[in-house]
Amino acid sequence: MSEERQFYVPPGGPPRVSAPSPEIYAAMGEENIFAMMADFYQELERSAIRGMFPRDMARASRKSAAFFVGLLGGPPLYHQQYGNPMMRARHMPFPIDEAARQVWLACFDAVLADAPEKYNFPAEHLPTFREFLVGFSSWMVNTA
Repeated sequence: MSEERQFYVPPGGPPRVSAPSPEIYAAMGEENIFAMMADFYQELERSAIRGMFPRDMARASRKSAAFFVGLLGGPPLYHQQYGNPMMRARHMPFPIDEAARQVWLACFDAVLADAPEKYNFPAEHLPTFREFLVGFSSWMVNTA
């Protein structure tokens, strides 16, 4: 008989971080956000958490990019194509612990390292975007 998984809820509930500035989308545009997310998913593909993602990483990247377009101030592509994000619920099938979260953040950091030059990401917004990612990813942790 298999052991039933115990879900972990991060203390304090959903993160209390501000959404990223809409100036990010204004500077980057949709194409650059999609390119950045494609590169992020290439990092994930080489990472220790690759098994948490679907076989079709290109499709997963586009779905994630649709979310980030809206989050960063663009049109609500994710909502239009997939409905309400409900990100914590969508991630529940995958046991995400703190170690997995750190790998995910490291993959994002690798892509953000040259984001101003490569994707026209406004450098002045990198610190608050990283803050958002740290808070957002903490809410995805569902396994102690």
